[in-house]
Amino acid sequence: MTALAAASTSTAIEACVVDASVGVKLFLDETLSDAAHALFLTLLTGDSAFIFVPDLFYIECTNVLWKHHRRFGLSRADAEIAVDQLGKLLLRSTPTALLMADAFALAVDYDITTYDAAYAALARRISAPLITADQALLRKLTGSEIDVRWLGEWLPSENGAGNL
Repeated sequence: MTALAAASTSTAIEACVVDASVGVKLFLDETLSDAAHALFLTLLTGDSAFIFVPDLFYIECTNVLWKHHRRFGLSRADAEIAVDQLGKLLLRSTPTALLMADAFALAVDYDITTYDAAYAALARRISAPLITADQALLRKLTGSEIDVRWLGEWLPSENGAGNL
């Protein structure tokens, strides 16, 4: 099944795992930033909706902000504000120590980094979709046992839950 075919089978979600490629879009004006804002707004304000992340999410996002400061002109003050706001997101964080063995196995099986595999391991552990804006990760996990979905296919539904 292609990534687009998998994504076109829309189902409402009330919980998901997001990776850093989605999280940084809350703080940087990038393609799909609007979709990331809508996803977070819907899932963080719903009565029973949750966003899960491995704890490395925060440092990965912080590293992207640092790179944008160093290479692309993001001011230090703006980067520091973004880091502060990142730390205030109401996310359900899982220690990577609990995901290491599964992440290693997934990394080997699907030729992905162990960082990316930590998100996939968490998604599999909690039986929730992994939402990503990383096309390479999407390609490598499409057709696997991991429910991976493209951020660009996410749309808010009328009942407050998201559809992917």
